[in-house]
Amino acid sequence: MKPHELRSPDGARTKRKRVGRGDGSGHGKTAGRGTKGTRARGTVHAFFEGGQMPLARRVPKLKGFTPPNRKRYGAVNVGQLAGLGLKEVGPDDLRAAGIVRKRDKLIKVLGTGELSTSIAVKAHAFSDSAISKLEAAGGSAEVIVPMQEKKA
Repeated sequence: MKPHELRSPDGARTKRKRVGRGDGSGHGKTAGRGTKGTRARGTVHAFFEGGQMPLARRVPKLKGFTPPNRKRYGAVNVGQLAGLGLKEVGPDDLRAAGIVRKRDKLIKVLGTGELSTSIAVKAHAFSDSAISKLEAAGGSAEVIVPMQEKKA
């Protein structure tokens, strides 16, 4: 068999349906669209709901909007750090003490509570009041950059 003798199998190539070419063609008059109605007259986009308020416009009104990739921080207060009795505190120490959940990848230190001893704290974020309280007690606040941000 030679390349010029190859044929596609029966039914693989069908003729295009030529609609609207007169009644003798079998697809004249309404051209296979039926009679009346929206689809007979024109096209309707995929998410058209017959004139009612579309789902994509209804839903945001209901519950608000939350960004899909937002950063979620585990919160730790300055007052909780005083109870640990450590000079240096990092994310692993906070998880071991049970102050922060294991699922909280990022940790933010907030300024609620009092601090009398100096503590060097390493976390992913700090509030302004937490930094001022740590430094007033003679400690320090060091920001850790997460692994995802280091690559970018």
